[in-house]
Amino acid sequence: MCSGPILGQLIVYTLPIILSGVLQLLYNAADVIVVGRYAGYTALAAVGSTGSLINLFVNLFLGLSIGVSVAVAQSYGAQDYDAIFETVHTAICTAAIVGVLVCVLGVVAARVVLEWMACPADVLDQAALYLRIYFFGVPGTMLYNFGAGVLRALGDTRRPLFFLTVSGLCNVILNLVFVIRFGLGVAGVAYATVISQYMSAVLMLLCLTNAHGPQHLDWTRLHIYKERLWFIIKIGLPAGLQSAFFSISNILIQSSVNGFGSIAMAGNAAANNIEGFVYTSMNSVTQAATTFTGQNYGAKKYDRLGRICLVSIAFTSVVGIVMGNGFYLLGRSLLRFYNPDPAVIDYGMLRMSVVCTTHFLCGIMEILVSAMRGMGHSLLPMLVTVAGACGLRILWVYTVFAQNPTLTTLYISYPVSWIVTAAIHLICLLLIRRKLFSNETLMQNSLIS
Repeated sequence: MCSGPILGQLIVYTLPIILSGVLQLLYNAADVIVVGRYAGYTALAAVGSTGSLINLFVNLFLGLSIGVSVAVAQSYGAQDYDAIFETVHTAICTAAIVGVLVCVLGVVAARVVLEWMACPADVLDQAALYLRIYFFGVPGTMLYNFGAGVLRALGDTRRPLFFLTVSGLCNVILNLVFVIRFGLGVAGVAYATVISQYMSAVLMLLCLTNAHGPQHLDWTRLHIYKERLWFIIKIGLPAGLQSAFFSISNILIQSSVNGFGSIAMAGNAAANNIEGFVYTSMNSVTQAATTFTGQNYGAKKYDRLGRICLVSIAFTSVVGIVMGNGFYLLGRSLLRFYNPDPAVIDYGMLRMSVVCTTHFLCGIMEILVSAMRGMGHSLLPMLVTVAGACGLRILWVYTVFAQNPTLTTLYISYPVSWIVTAAIHLICLLLIRRKLFSNETLMQNSLIS
């Protein structure tokens, strides 16, 4: 990653991550499709309405896996293998502890938060049941993602893809068995998800245990190294808080959607699930950009940082424009897989016409964030995102949407917030780069003198 053409390496590195994300979404889509077709649109609305709430609880701490990835990438670029070993063991301990805490918190708070979101009575019980079961699988999710962060930072994107493929196939099979064969509805989908999450975690832990090199996991030496934990928190916690604030703004938007009834909720859930393929594909480029930036920053090859950012922006824009507009053109056919009700499809198309077609703007925004995180700056992009994207959406709901309460007005808050936040991120990145090269020049002058 620290030499040679950037675009070719970026594509080769990113494709397995895209496939991993797409496969994961296909399995999640299978959840939604199975429950929507065989348990009705209220069950579809119940599962779909929990997405933003799950993201709030899980992504707050899952952001720490970004800190793990940056820590390993920078250490690998600097050839500090002891630091990698310590980071791996700190990451696994942290993932287990955090996973249990999120599990308990989610199970206890699920129904209360759904009620606060004004979840309709015909959806509430099923949504609460799905959430409570789902959160029992969070420790598995944490362990897999922290482990995947380690492997990807070292350039290994294929094994996380394989583990996800195996666990995802298990998820799909169990969905069909639990929902169609045993008629468990949303509970069956949740049980299948939990089992598959622990399967991917077990495969990841076995991989690290049998690895040769600094990423080897020695169970007798599990320990939280304070210096490594601090670095993970310094980079990962702001990323997690950023995702959490995103989720809070999305919960507010979901609450507004809930006011239009369960059919609108079902259409919104289906469209959001389809848009997830666009976001995940672009986010895979973001993960790659973070790793490339981290390794080159650790190796002090600062001249490559700007090119990595520009190539990544071009790559994610192409992915977002092609996929976003392609899915919109095929929207009615895709939405019909989730639920054949014409009203549900109409609501889904309304969302896709605004959000899916402009999703590439989100990709550009996140590449700028990844460039700063890879250089060790995570607090600043978090603050900008909270104020720009999240704060602006909340303000939009209480001002623009309040004056014109339509779903179109609500959905327009997405592209507007992406444009404003990306512009501010670009200014911040340019200032960080200027400071970096200024310090590098001063250091070189001092060595010469």
